[in-house]
Amino acid sequence: MDALPLVGLIAASAAIAGVARRTPVPAPLLLVTVGLIAAYVPGVPDYTLDPSIVLPLVLPPLLHKAAVDSSYLDLRANLRPVALLSVGYVLFATVAVGYLAFLLVPDLPLTAALVLGAVVAPPDAVAATAIARRLGLPSRITTILQGESLVNDATAITAYRVALAAAVGEGTSWVGGIEEFVLASVGGVVVGLVLMVPLHWLRTHLREALLQNTLSLLIPFVAYAAAEQVGASGVLAVVVVALYLGHRSWQVDFATRLQEEAVWKMVAFILESSVFALIGLQLPYVLKGLGGYGVGESLWYAVGVFVAVVVVRFIWVFPATFVPRVLSKRIREREPDITWTAPTVVGWAGMRGVVSLAIAFSIPMTTADGGPFPARNLVLFLTFTTVIGTLVVQGLTLPSLIRALKLPGRDRYAETLAEAQAQSEASRAAELRLEELLEDERNALPQPLADRLRTVLERRRNSVWERLGTVNEVTGESVDDTYRRFAREMIEAEREVFVQLRDQRRIDDEMMRTLLRRLDLEEAAAYREDAP
Repeated sequence: MDALPLVGLIAASAAIAGVARRTPVPAPLLLVTVGLIAAYVPGVPDYTLDPSIVLPLVLPPLLHKAAVDSSYLDLRANLRPVALLSVGYVLFATVAVGYLAFLLVPDLPLTAALVLGAVVAPPDAVAATAIARRLGLPSRITTILQGESLVNDATAITAYRVALAAAVGEGTSWVGGIEEFVLASVGGVVVGLVLMVPLHWLRTHLREALLQNTLSLLIPFVAYAAAEQVGASGVLAVVVVALYLGHRSWQVDFATRLQEEAVWKMVAFILESSVFALIGLQLPYVLKGLGGYGVGESLWYAVGVFVAVVVVRFIWVFPATFVPRVLSKRIREREPDITWTAPTVVGWAGMRGVVSLAIAFSIPMTTADGGPFPARNLVLFLTFTTVIGTLVVQGLTLPSLIRALKLPGRDRYAETLAEAQAQSEASRAAELRLEELLEDERNALPQPLADRLRTVLERRRNSVWERLGTVNEVTGESVDDTYRRFAREMIEAEREVFVQLRDQRRIDDEMMRTLLRRLDLEEAAAYREDAP
């Protein structure tokens, strides 16, 4: 096996994603665009998307990372809108888009059209949430988009299997399809519930951070494979386990958390960058497979399906937002007031992604009677154009739409004030615990060291309040910013001395690495507290 094309894909994708961070263009859009261009550059290898790799090997870690970083409490508080989008909308889009495609494309069987509807139904919210965070959208909208992306793949994959069984002639019925959907959904949740507690117990009882992080990397694949083995939804199993582990991550050893965060950030960065580049690189394969359908004719169908996908989402989002509030007084009392601007953003943030393409590529070549799958190549083409169209059109215009609607952004002052109050309460608890320890005669601690601990607590408590203080007119820094900059400069001076001592053979490399790791941890702590 030639590993060079894979290495080249990862390296080029990472480089493009790095460049995107310095531009106003979201990384997914730039990666897809470069992929479309690179697909026709001489010498670039053929990259064919393999669903047997994407679904079991790429999707689980991406879902795991997204779920771990999500807030279980926020998702539970927004369960109704998340469920309406991740389950209700996907099923509605499967039927509505499928039926519209059936009316649009001559000789396209209804069953094949419903397969297309299921394939293009689930939005990929990676690009949408990235834009939402960059522009500071209200946290509730970001939570709803994140929650939708965690579950909608499971709904779409199950709907696809039901529609595919009908399309290939395996004799399924609507009642059987509903039963399969319920069993897959409930089964995935049950598998997740069964696995989450023992996996968390194992994480908290392993004593080596290296072993704990190895387990962390295996968990999404274990959950996905276990659920799929019993015919349940692997996606839901991964999400349930990850939400539980993320909610209880504070119980894991601190060294594991530090390493785990860095490892998973790298894994997610590589996978997300590669899959979006891979989307663009599929263009030659998709066009080659059109066969009897002309490119011009297929493009007209593509425009129609794209419009159907966009319009159907708005048709669902607005009633799903306002009708429950009209019918239920309890919802009006429990949930904040909503204007038309929020569902407009949610409706437009419906970019499709690699999951849709992976499902489309998994459509079999033949039906149960040995004949060719009806319009398979056209379904693949329409999926590709819908993914590209939503990523480019909606992805490029979503920031402008958000600015034009003037949605209220996150209140940074209020968030910092809440952080300061939380830190103050925690510091008071730590002070009380320190005094309890010092009163115990068995805990002999010199006064200078006890004072040092008090100073650390005082510094931690004041650091957040200082961010609310005045700003240096010359440097634009708060007092806390200046303090941290000084601390980093001092650490850098120490680091240079340690290297010089190593070069002079006054300390060996092992001692230098130990000393540098201590400085790295201090600098990392300062950086993390600086980060928004």
